Formats: sequence, structure tokens, C-alpha cells
Amino acid sequence: MKNELIKIGNKSKKAFSFGLNSKKKNKVLKDYCNLIKKNKKIIIYQNKKDVNQAQKEKLKKNLINRLILDEKKIFNIINSIKAIIKIKDPTNVTLEKWKRPNGLSISKITIPIGVIGIIYESRPNVTSDIASLCFKSGNPVILKGGKEAFHSNKILSKLFRNSLKKNKIDENFVQFISSKNRKVVNFLLTKMNKYIDVIIPRGGKSLVKKVQTLSNLPTIGHLEGICHTFVDKDANIKIAQKIVFNAKLRNTAICGATETILIHEKILKKSCNLILKNLEDHGCKIIGDQKIRKFYKGKIFKANNKDWSKEYLSPTVSVKSVKDLEEAINHINKFGTMHTDSIITNNKITAKKFLIKVNSSIAMHNTSTQFADGGEFGFGGEVGISTNKLPPRGPVGLNQLVSYKYQVISNGKTRK
Repeated sequence: MKNELIKIGNKSKKAFSFGLNSKKKNKVLKDYCNLIKKNKKIIIYQNKKDVNQAQKEKLKKNLINRLILDEKKIFNIINSIKAIIKIKDPTNVTLEKWKRPNGLSISKITIPIGVIGIIYESRPNVTSDIASLCFKSGNPVILKGGKEAFHSNKILSKLFRNSLKKNKIDENFVQFISSKNRKVVNFLLTKMNKYIDVIIPRGGKSLVKKVQTLSNLPTIGHLEGICHTFVDKDANIKIAQKIVFNAKLRNTAICGATETILIHEKILKKSCNLILKNLEDHGCKIIGDQKIRKFYKGKIFKANNKDWSKEYLSPTVSVKSVKDLEEAINHINKFGTMHTDSIITNNKITAKKFLIKVNSSIAMHNTSTQFADGGEFGFGGEVGISTNKLPPRGPVGLNQLVSYKYQVISNGKTRK
């Protein structure tokens, strides 16, 4: 196992030295789309092996649903790659240029990061999305998918390598680790710093926690998505109803789903029931503090302090009353995970204060937190959401998968 992983690392480093231009990159991605389309039946056949195994092992229904590849999902995969093709190549872009009195001409130019290691679970579309994003941004990628999607991931990565080969480009720009040995992840995180420049985990809390705890490599990712929606005293209640419902229940299993609703105490009597009843009527469990329980007439459970730190990923929501904007911001900065937080208000001054003062990587105004997604941001997909304080932050798409260098030119200048 050790020797095989080191070989993979060396091959990635070698591939990184291969010169690529935008035209070549897009040609590879177009050919990849065509290969997926041409091999649709083979992809579905390989995917069925994974689904059958998952059913034998009695995986949860929601995990099996995420695993399944059908015609519609394959169509979505192709469309995602086509969106990446349309986006401008993020490498070799001049970000800034200036001249100094000392005679130096300085340019800040974007470059690829290097070899990227991705550790992910369940969804096979992650293979095609991430391989495409990393390749377009000039970064070789080492893919370590979960065993539950082994056959699906293998065929999708193989087709990408076929596209690279067809275009006479080093196929090791994309490598898939076929070993199912659990020690592989530990080795990647602790012994591959000579070969991998950054690790990105995509998966559940336990996987991300393991990566963040063990890795001696830089990581991009988030552990939890404890997202908030704050309904201010100056909110339009019809808009608040609509946004809160969508933010919580559109898809409860994504990291951008709202897990805590904060309601200004001045509108509790008038609006608490209007906002929460709609959630309860659609199967959402309401957990509220003392003031919320006083005003809400539906079924409600008593909240304790631990509930403010819970990522439910299910139709359950914590609801808290706050006396003002400052308390809402303080609550979010204390219990949130710097993922995505939103304010519903018609007061632009209040909204501006919220957007500036919350520590979130994504701060929103009159918007559902479910928009926390690279595709929705126009990034053509994402490799994940980053809640790191250092960049990149938020959805990590093409333009976030680059670093930069300074190019300095002069006419024989020497320093005194």
C-alpha cells in the first residue's frame, strides 16, 4: 500500500509539470462529456453493483438515494462539466500590475495550487465534478472515494483518464485510489506531504473531523454547517415565511440548510405562529426557548443550551428569541460554524451591520441559506465549502483553486 501511494504521488508531481493551455483543457472536458454520454449504460451497470451492495449492507435510504446514478443524474453530470467548460480559465490571469519608483515592474499572476487530494463519500458525481474543476484549474488530483461508490467512481475516473490519453496529455492528472484499505486515508493525511499540496474532505462530520485532526497538510473544508436565519423586527413577514420554509425544508440534508431560527422578540406575538406553523404542518419538529414556547400555539419541544450547537440535517429546527440585532449576531458568532447565516429585514442599515459583523464565510440578506452552493454562485460547481478564516472561504470553485506568484521585471536594477 505504502509503495503504491508513493507511486501515485510521484505520478501526480510529474503530471503537474505538463504544460496546458485553455484550449487543450476544454477539449479534454468536451471529450469527457462525450465519453460519459457514450458509456451511459456501462456507468449505470457499474453503479448498480454499488447500489446492490449498499442494499445488502442495509445503508440508510437517504445514502442509497445519493448513491444512485440514473439517466437524469448522468445528464446533470454532463451539464455540470459543460458549465465548467464555459468558465474562463482561472490560471495565468494578471490580478494586479504596478510600477515602483525603484524601477521595478511587478505583476501578481494566478497559478495552480499543485497536487490536490480529495477524500469523499457517497456521491459518485463528486468524482466527475472535482476531476473537472481541478483539471481546468491546472491541478492534478488524487481521488479517494468511499467504498460504497467504488465501481461508480472507478468508471467515471477511468473515462476522464481516457479523455486525457486521447488528447495526448498525461493521464495521471487524474488518479483514483482503488485500494479499500482503511489505512490509506491515514497514510495520505500523515505521510504524503512531499506529494500532495492540499487535502479537501467531502463527506460527513466524522470524515471531516478525522481529516482536520490527523492531517499534517493544509486542508480546505468545513466540519459542520450550523446555519442561522434571523427574522428581524423590520422583516416583511410574507418574505420571512417563504425564506424560512425554504431555508429549512427544501433539502434538510445539505450543509446550507438552516438549523436555527432567531426571531426578534418584538414580533413574536404577531409573527411567531405565522413563521413556525408552516414548518410544523410540513413535518418539521420545533424546538424552542421559553419565550418561543410561550407564543407558539403548535407542538413544540423545550430547547436546552446544547440545541444551539446541533446540526440536525433532518426536519428539526431550533428556534430562539433575541432582544435585538446585537444578540442575534453574538449568538451566531458563538454557536455558528462560519458557514452561512442570513437576516430577513427591510431595514438596510440593520442588514448592513449584520452582513459586516457575522463571522460567516457566507452572509446573506433576505435570501435562503440553501443558496450556499458553488453552482448557484456561478462557479460551475464546487469542490466543497470552506469555513477557514484564511482564503479560500465559502464555495470553492475554479477561481478558488488557484494561488498566485509575483513576477518582477526591471532593466538590470540592483539594490543599493
